[in-house]
Amino acid sequence: MFGVRIHGRGGQGVVTAAELLSVAAFAEGRHAQAFPSFGSERTGAPVSAYCRLDTRPIRTREPIAAADCVIVQDPTLLGHVDVLTGLRPDGSVLVNWAGPVHQLGVELPPTTVAVAATDLALRHIGRAVPNAALLGAFAALTRQVRLESVLDAIRQRFPGPLATANVAAAQAAYELVRAECEERQHA
Repeated sequence: MFGVRIHGRGGQGVVTAAELLSVAAFAEGRHAQAFPSFGSERTGAPVSAYCRLDTRPIRTREPIAAADCVIVQDPTLLGHVDVLTGLRPDGSVLVNWAGPVHQLGVELPPTTVAVAATDLALRHIGRAVPNAALLGAFAALTRQVRLESVLDAIRQRFPGPLATANVAAAQAAYELVRAECEERQHA
Protein backbone atom coordinates (compact mmCIF):
# COMPACT_ATOMS: atom_id res chain seq x y z
CA MET A 1 0.00 0.00 0.00
CA PHE A 2 1.24 3.49 -0.87
CA GLY A 3 0.21 6.24 1.55
CA VAL A 4 0.09 9.93 0.65
CA ARG A 5 -0.45 12.74 3.12
CA ILE A 6 -1.25 16.20 1.77
CA HIS A 7 -0.80 19.30 3.93
CA GLY A 8 -2.04 22.76 3.11
CA ARG A 9 -4.48 25.42 4.16
CA GLY A 10 -8.23 25.61 3.73
CA GLY A 11 -9.09 26.90 0.28
CA GLN A 12 -5.98 25.48 -1.46
CA GLY A 13 -7.73 22.35 -2.73
CA VAL A 14 -6.08 19.87 -0.34
CA VAL A 15 -9.16 17.66 -0.06
CA THR A 16 -9.81 17.91 -3.80
CA ALA A 17 -6.21 16.84 -4.49
CA ALA A 18 -6.66 13.66 -2.46
CA GLU A 19 -9.95 12.92 -4.20
CA LEU A 20 -8.47 13.50 -7.66
CA LEU A 21 -5.54 11.23 -6.84
CA SER A 22 -7.92 8.45 -5.80
CA VAL A 23 -9.95 8.88 -9.00
CA ALA A 24 -6.73 8.64 -11.05
CA ALA A 25 -5.82 5.39 -9.29
CA PHE A 26 -9.34 3.96 -9.80
CA ALA A 27 -9.03 4.73 -13.52
CA GLU A 28 -5.93 2.52 -13.58
CA GLY A 29 -7.80 -0.37 -11.98
CA ARG A 30 -6.32 0.14 -8.52
CA HIS A 31 -7.98 0.50 -5.17
CA ALA A 32 -7.85 3.88 -3.49
CA GLN A 33 -9.33 5.84 -0.66
CA ALA A 34 -9.19 9.55 0.08
CA PHE A 35 -10.35 11.44 3.13
CA PRO A 36 -9.71 14.78 4.89
CA SER A 37 -8.71 15.77 8.40
CA PHE A 38 -9.21 19.29 9.64
CA GLY A 39 -10.13 21.20 12.76
CA SER A 40 -11.62 24.63 12.29
CA GLU A 41 -13.32 24.63 8.92
CA ARG A 42 -12.25 28.00 7.62
CA THR A 43 -10.17 29.35 4.82
CA GLY A 44 -6.50 29.52 5.76
CA ALA A 45 -6.63 26.98 8.59
CA PRO A 46 -4.23 24.01 8.37
CA VAL A 47 -5.80 21.05 6.57
CA SER A 48 -4.57 17.53 5.89
CA ALA A 49 -5.93 14.96 3.50
CA TYR A 50 -4.92 11.37 2.98
CA CYS A 51 -4.90 9.04 0.03
CA ARG A 52 -4.07 5.35 -0.03
CA LEU A 53 -3.30 3.49 -3.26
CA ASP A 54 -3.08 -0.29 -3.59
CA THR A 55 -3.62 -3.19 -5.93
CA ARG A 56 -5.78 -4.91 -3.29
CA PRO A 57 -8.87 -3.75 -1.40
CA ILE A 58 -8.06 -1.28 1.38
CA ARG A 59 -9.58 -2.18 4.72
CA THR A 60 -7.93 0.34 7.04
CA ARG A 61 -9.69 3.66 7.66
CA GLU A 62 -7.44 5.62 10.00
CA PRO A 63 -5.22 8.55 9.05
CA ILE A 64 -1.91 7.66 7.43
CA ALA A 65 0.72 7.51 10.15
CA ALA A 66 3.53 6.16 7.93
CA ALA A 67 3.48 8.07 4.64
CA ASP A 68 5.34 7.10 1.49
CA CYS A 69 4.94 10.63 0.16
CA VAL A 70 4.11 13.93 1.80
CA ILE A 71 2.84 16.79 -0.35
CA VAL A 72 3.14 20.26 1.16
CA GLN A 73 0.85 22.69 -0.66
CA ASP A 74 1.73 25.61 1.62
CA PRO A 75 5.40 25.91 2.60
CA THR A 76 4.52 28.27 5.47
CA LEU A 77 3.37 25.16 7.34
CA LEU A 78 6.96 23.92 7.49
CA GLY A 79 8.28 24.67 10.95
CA HIS A 80 4.76 25.22 12.33
CA VAL A 81 3.20 21.84 11.61
CA ASP A 82 5.32 18.70 11.73
CA VAL A 83 4.44 17.58 8.21
CA LEU A 84 7.28 15.04 8.16
CA THR A 85 6.01 12.99 11.12
CA GLY A 86 5.80 9.37 10.06
CA LEU A 87 7.47 9.85 6.69
CA ARG A 88 9.01 6.49 5.79
CA PRO A 89 12.84 6.51 5.61
CA ASP A 90 12.68 6.07 1.82
CA GLY A 91 9.67 8.36 1.46
CA SER A 92 9.55 11.43 -0.73
CA VAL A 93 8.46 15.00 -0.07
CA LEU A 94 6.95 17.31 -2.65
CA VAL A 95 6.87 21.00 -1.67
CA ASN A 96 5.14 23.88 -3.39
CA TRP A 97 8.15 26.21 -3.50
CA ALA A 98 9.71 28.36 -6.19
CA GLY A 99 13.29 28.30 -4.91
CA PRO A 100 15.90 25.77 -3.88
CA VAL A 101 14.81 23.44 -1.08
CA HIS A 102 17.61 24.60 1.23
CA GLN A 103 16.06 28.10 1.27
CA LEU A 104 12.99 26.79 3.08
CA GLY A 105 14.87 27.08 6.38
CA VAL A 106 13.95 23.62 7.67
CA GLU A 107 15.74 20.30 7.41
CA LEU A 108 14.13 18.15 4.75
CA PRO A 109 15.14 14.72 3.48
CA PRO A 110 17.27 14.48 0.32
CA THR A 111 14.24 13.00 -1.46
CA THR A 112 12.51 16.41 -1.31
CA VAL A 113 11.52 18.00 -4.60
CA ALA A 114 10.26 21.56 -4.92
CA VAL A 115 7.99 22.77 -7.70
CA ALA A 116 6.53 26.27 -8.04
CA ALA A 117 2.95 24.99 -8.11
CA THR A 118 1.37 28.27 -7.06
CA ASP A 119 3.24 30.11 -9.81
CA LEU A 120 2.06 27.51 -12.34
CA ALA A 121 -1.51 27.79 -11.05
CA LEU A 122 -1.46 31.57 -11.33
CA ARG A 123 -0.04 31.38 -14.85
CA HIS A 124 -2.44 28.73 -16.15
CA ILE A 125 -5.55 29.03 -13.96
CA GLY A 126 -5.37 32.63 -12.78
CA ARG A 127 -5.80 31.59 -9.12
CA ALA A 128 -3.36 30.50 -6.41
CA VAL A 129 -4.72 26.94 -6.16
CA PRO A 130 -1.70 24.61 -6.48
CA ASN A 131 -3.40 21.22 -6.17
CA ALA A 132 -3.59 20.21 -9.85
CA ALA A 133 0.01 21.23 -10.49
CA LEU A 134 1.15 19.24 -7.46
CA LEU A 135 -0.70 16.16 -8.68
CA GLY A 136 1.14 16.39 -12.00
CA ALA A 137 4.39 16.71 -10.04
CA PHE A 138 3.39 13.74 -7.86
CA ALA A 139 2.88 11.57 -10.96
CA ALA A 140 6.40 12.42 -12.16
CA LEU A 141 8.04 12.01 -8.75
CA THR A 142 6.49 8.75 -7.58
CA ARG A 143 5.18 7.10 -10.75
CA GLN A 144 2.32 5.77 -8.63
CA VAL A 145 -0.20 7.03 -11.19
CA ARG A 146 0.19 7.98 -14.83
CA LEU A 147 -0.05 11.63 -15.81
CA GLU A 148 -2.88 10.84 -18.22
CA SER A 149 -4.93 9.36 -15.35
CA VAL A 150 -4.41 12.54 -13.32
CA LEU A 151 -5.42 14.67 -16.30
CA ASP A 152 -8.55 12.57 -16.88
CA ALA A 153 -9.51 12.94 -13.20
CA ILE A 154 -9.12 16.72 -13.52
CA ARG A 155 -11.25 16.78 -16.68
CA GLN A 156 -13.98 14.78 -14.91
CA ARG A 157 -14.01 17.10 -11.90
CA PHE A 158 -13.88 20.54 -13.51
CA PRO A 159 -15.90 22.00 -16.37
CA GLY A 160 -14.58 23.27 -19.72
CA PRO A 161 -11.97 26.04 -19.53
CA LEU A 162 -11.24 25.38 -15.85
CA ALA A 163 -10.34 21.77 -16.69
CA THR A 164 -8.14 22.93 -19.56
CA ALA A 165 -6.31 25.38 -17.29
CA ASN A 166 -5.79 22.83 -14.50
CA VAL A 167 -4.58 20.24 -17.02
CA ALA A 168 -2.03 22.74 -18.34
CA ALA A 169 -0.76 23.42 -14.80
CA ALA A 170 -0.50 19.69 -14.05
CA GLN A 171 1.34 19.00 -17.31
CA ALA A 172 3.81 21.83 -16.72
CA ALA A 173 4.59 20.62 -13.18
CA TYR A 174 4.95 17.04 -14.43
CA GLU A 175 7.55 18.11 -17.00
CA LEU A 176 9.51 20.16 -14.47
CA VAL A 177 9.67 17.36 -11.91
CA ARG A 178 10.36 14.69 -14.51
CA ALA A 179 13.34 16.72 -15.73
CA GLU A 180 14.61 17.19 -12.16
CA CYS A 181 14.26 13.48 -11.39
CA GLU A 182 16.21 12.60 -14.55
CA GLU A 183 18.90 15.12 -13.57
CA ARG A 184 19.19 13.55 -10.11
CA GLN A 185 19.57 10.08 -11.61
CA HIS A 186 22.45 11.26 -13.81
CA ALA A 187 24.21 13.18 -11.02
